[in-house]
Amino acid sequence: MTLSHAIPDNDRPPPVRAVFSAVTWKEIAYLVSNLPLAVVGFVYAVVMVSTAGGLSVTAIGIPLLACGLYLSRQWGRLDRARARGLLGVRVDEPTPIPGPKRSGGFFPWLWTSIKDPVGWRTVLYQLIRLPWGGLTFTVALTGLFVLWPVLPYLVRLMANVDRAMVRGLLSPSDDLERRIAELESDRGVVVDTAAADLRRIERDLHDGAQARLVALAMGLGLAKEKLLEDPEGAAAMVDEAHGEVNLALQELRDLARGIHPAVLTDRGLDAALSSVAARCVVPVKVVVDLPGARPAEAIEGIAYFVVSELLQNVSKHAGPGARGATVEVWRAGARLMLRVSDDGRGGASAAGGSGLAGLAERLGAVDGVLVVDSPAGAGTVVTAELPWRDRG
Repeated sequence: MTLSHAIPDNDRPPPVRAVFSAVTWKEIAYLVSNLPLAVVGFVYAVVMVSTAGGLSVTAIGIPLLACGLYLSRQWGRLDRARARGLLGVRVDEPTPIPGPKRSGGFFPWLWTSIKDPVGWRTVLYQLIRLPWGGLTFTVALTGLFVLWPVLPYLVRLMANVDRAMVRGLLSPSDDLERRIAELESDRGVVVDTAAADLRRIERDLHDGAQARLVALAMGLGLAKEKLLEDPEGAAAMVDEAHGEVNLALQELRDLARGIHPAVLTDRGLDAALSSVAARCVVPVKVVVDLPGARPAEAIEGIAYFVVSELLQNVSKHAGPGARGATVEVWRAGARLMLRVSDDGRGGASAAGGSGLAGLAERLGAVDGVLVVDSPAGAGTVVTAELPWRDRG
């Protein structure tokens, strides 16, 4: 997953328009409101730093500085919201500082808060904004009366400086900060997925094999009671119980295959995917190009379940006109590539709430990507990309 500081296209300011355009008026409002907010922020930053610095020789100086930096963070949140609403600048929120319990105690939390780069950069932003706020306030306000023909260009120039200041001083610390936020989100997806899988396994055991085994125990108990009085009836009940045993074993095998199929462990993706393809309602061609190499067990398992889910979708949604499907697996450098295509009715979507959206979340949790190409009436091609990790 590539991270970049490049400005996305939808985050770029629109072209300069007439002074009465909505965008220009928003920029003017931002520039005029700079001064009063800059005065308050400057006074707060100076008083906080000087007071905490003067009291640093006492027991309350350092905690006071930590609390002051925390409040500076909250002030930065307000500035980011104002820039987002009036300038269209989208800046990610920095990762919150963990509380004392998660930091390992009061003193580790205190040290982390004091060296917080986000808090210190917000203080710097508050200090340097006072002269700049005075300039933007003066130019924007007087320009409305004497410079209005060129005011849109002056406003855009000053607003772009503000955009650069917000991105440079109020954005998260670096790519690592953004990566931490992504990993926290992915961890939540993994936990939710694991919980859902456990509930599914519990439900399948309760409704399937467990119910059959209970019926089997009851049937054998009745057969035992009839063994002396009605040997033929007891034999018939034992035969029926034998059938229930076979069905329970089959259900347990299906459940075990859903957790992690033995053929995948023993023979790899080629044999496991061929087994899944044989159960699809349309003919499936499987092409696995992994000569002499197998990915790590976790990656191999994810690849198997992704293809299994996609082939189930083919069976359910491809439609009666589908004549066949293809599964392709190959390695491209440090990535494992999967492609499942069919010639069905198409129209598949990875929008929120669909099964494909769930697959995309699972892949995202391990730095994977899911791409869906499914025009209506022209079949579906789903490409998945996973990181290649060597089998340890």
